[in-house]
Order: sequence, then structure tokens, then C-alpha cells
Amino acid sequence: PDPAYIYLSRLHREALTSLSQGIENLRGFVTLVADPGMGKTTILNKLTEELGDRARIVHLFQTQCNSNELLRYLLNELEVEYDATDVVAMHRTLNEVLLQEMLQGRRFVLIVDEAQNLQEPVLETIRLLSDFETTHSKLIQIVLAGQPELVHTLSRPSLSQLRQRIAMVASLKPLGGAEVAEYVEHRLRKAGSNGKSVFTRDALNLVAERSEGIPRCINNLCFNALLLGHSMRHGIIDIEIVER
Repeated sequence: PDPAYIYLSRLHREALTSLSQGIENLRGFVTLVADPGMGKTTILNKLTEELGDRARIVHLFQTQCNSNELLRYLLNELEVEYDATDVVAMHRTLNEVLLQEMLQGRRFVLIVDEAQNLQEPVLETIRLLSDFETTHSKLIQIVLAGQPELVHTLSRPSLSQLRQRIAMVASLKPLGGAEVAEYVEHRLRKAGSNGKSVFTRDALNLVAERSEGIPRCINNLCFNALLLGHSMRHGIIDIEIVER
């Protein structure tokens, strides 16, 4: 999920803009939902790159954790000392660090990938984190990214307070046929093709059909086609190679 290779389809661009604007305008919670392989992590990495030094960012990839482990992870990432036996003290320490970040003019952003795996008590802890605020703004911006199961989880009546705090929901959909061709050409140019044709139009149409427009599947099909074409000493990947 290298942001240097990102292809911004209309929906990918809209999703990235929604997340960026949600953070810039201190909305608190924003959410990104998509099926596996659609480019969620690449979008999150691009978001991180764009925020740069203007934000202190913590990525949470290990979502099989309880509430205490979540707090300890955040404090460890912030490299501050804390009392791991006292939950109230951990909350107070985190609040103090967030306030310091704000005073230094930096946003604090927590990005949670694969958020559909979070247990309900952990989601409630994340909701409580969003309560850290001054009279003027939120001290922490939270991005929840996950598969469609995340929507079902957030729809539970017990999580209504969290759901009400979500300011924006962005989503990603499969690429259309023309977008698949543009996506492949874009990545080839980034890899150094200098605009040289590598796949025939029929080959790209077959890739679009068989991948169903899912970027991860497109990558796998094209990589294997390139590998086979190289072993056969073919300079162009045609539909026969893709079929094989």
C-alpha cells in the first residue's frame, strides 16, 4: 500500500478529501468503509503523508485488544511515562499530552485500521477519547477504517452515542472498466514504463472482468501476467497471457 503509487479514482479522491477535511476542521470522528482489497490502507498512508508534520499520528493496526491495552498502546507510542495499574491516571496523562500537542499547534490523529475487529468495550473507550476537548475544539481526531461489518457494528443501539459523533462516512467501490485500464497504466508509469504500452486493450479488458475492479486483484493478475510474459520473452502482455 505505497502512497507513491496511489491511483485516485473519483471515489478514492472523494474519500481522501473527506478524511482530510474532517481532520482539518476538527470534526472528531471520520470513517472509511470498504471491502477488502479496495485500497483503504493506501488511502490511510496517503492521508498520513499529506498531514506530514502538522499532526502527531498514531496508527493502530492490532485491533484484537482490550480497553487497557489500547490506552497503553497510545501512551507507549507517545513515549510518556504512566501508571499502567490506574486507568483514570492513564486517561489523565493522555489528556495532558493531547493538550500539549494542541498548544504546539499540532493535531493529534488516531488512525484505526481494520476497525471492524474492535470489541464493543474498546469502541466505547475510543468514544470516550473523543470527549477530550477544550471549549473550542477536539483534542483528538479519530479515523475508523474497516470493512462493511464495521457499519453493522456501529448500528447497534448500544453504540448510538459513538454513531452520533461520526461526522463523515467515506466509502470505496470497485473500479470501472475504463478506470482499471487507467489504474494499470498509472502504476506502470510510476514503475518506469515511460508511457510504453505493456498490456493490449483486450488484455486489460480481461483483467477488468476477472478482477471485478478490485485493486488488489488487479495487482495480482497483472503481476502474474508480467511474470509469465517475461518468462516467455514477450514484450507485450496480450489476452492469451492473461488467460493463462
